[in-house]
Amino acid sequence: MSATSATPLLRRVTPGRWAALAWLAGLLFTALLRMRLPGQEKADVLAGVVFLRWDGLTMLALATALALRGSALLDRRPTAALGHLLAAAVLGSLPLGVTAIPLAQYLAVDVALYTIAANRPTKEAERAALLAIGVVLGHLAVRFLAGWTVGTTTALAVLSTAGLVWLLGRFARQNRLHAEETRARAAEQAVIAERLRIAREMHDTVAHSIGIVALQAGAARLVIDKRPDLAREALGEIETASRDTLAGLRRMLGALRTADDPGTPSDPPPDTPAVSALPAVSALPDMPGLASLDRLADTTGTAGVRVTVRRVGAARPLPPDIDLSAFRVLQESVTNVVRHSGADRCTVTVDLRDPETVALTVEDPGPVPGRSREVTGGGSGYGLVGMRERVGLLHGEFTAGPRPGGGFRVTAHLPVPPGAAPA
Repeated sequence: MSATSATPLLRRVTPGRWAALAWLAGLLFTALLRMRLPGQEKADVLAGVVFLRWDGLTMLALATALALRGSALLDRRPTAALGHLLAAAVLGSLPLGVTAIPLAQYLAVDVALYTIAANRPTKEAERAALLAIGVVLGHLAVRFLAGWTVGTTTALAVLSTAGLVWLLGRFARQNRLHAEETRARAAEQAVIAERLRIAREMHDTVAHSIGIVALQAGAARLVIDKRPDLAREALGEIETASRDTLAGLRRMLGALRTADDPGTPSDPPPDTPAVSALPAVSALPDMPGLASLDRLADTTGTAGVRVTVRRVGAARPLPPDIDLSAFRVLQESVTNVVRHSGADRCTVTVDLRDPETVALTVEDPGPVPGRSREVTGGGSGYGLVGMRERVGLLHGEFTAGPRPGGGFRVTAHLPVPPGAAPA
């Protein structure tokens, strides 16, 4: 079994199972210490008087039952599980003829201490540590008050080990909480960055539309007396652009609350002569949309990933904010394929059959052997957070995850409001 395949297997072993394995391993070690193994003249530890008698075996059996019960409770009720395991450690030490609870009988308790320290709140973890220490010290106190020999060094070794695993558990908890906080902060920053990007794009869309309005208004003003038909056409363009921009602003600004950075390009001058004004509208910088998919596919092909674009349904004009957002979702998804998936191809599907929805799908077959990638596990970056935010602002639906047959799939459904002015 390779190291990569062994790691997921170890992660599937629950803390309760680890505790049970620790108890059984300690029990086996205890028995081996009291047996003369091959190559030895005598056993390392002299067996207690009652170790192999019925009463000793009964106590060991009861201690094992308590330990296994505590192991079963560890995943659900860790404090109760710790109590069972501590009782098992004390009971399992009685027939051994030892002067303190041995470390072998405390291994399962150490597993429980680590689990509680790593997963439970601070107060509960501190109570568990005090309980574990108290049992060891209480066992020593009983022997001391009874006039029996006290194994101080053995108890110190047990307490040192318990303190070490408790500290390791708290350290693991702090690392996990810090990682979760870092991920949450990074996700929040990704959302803010996406909103800023949307705000900038909305600014450019409005600037583009206002430029059209300004140019057409200038043209209409110059020809309204001599060519009223051209003036009427220009006024129609003004009405269309105005309605289009207003609809997009209403959809976006209702949910978007982040201000954009200053310094974006200003609107085109409105005093251009009519002869050059009408053709100049097409020269304004166009915002990318679904019409730019083929260019995106060509650019991605140069990066080593072949993009197949599938269009389902008859092409139709879309509001600029819907068109732009659809393109950005596809662009980010394809970028994730290039950066993270390790695949050499992907399929982009644009479904326009439903007049009220734009359905988008990007899927890849998974990594190609030997192909490098920046991050394992396709699309695991914060680009997904940005896409989900963009789609959510348009009241759409977004999903992303592994495909059943391998690879990764991103889907988005963007609603087209009834009566929205097309681009």
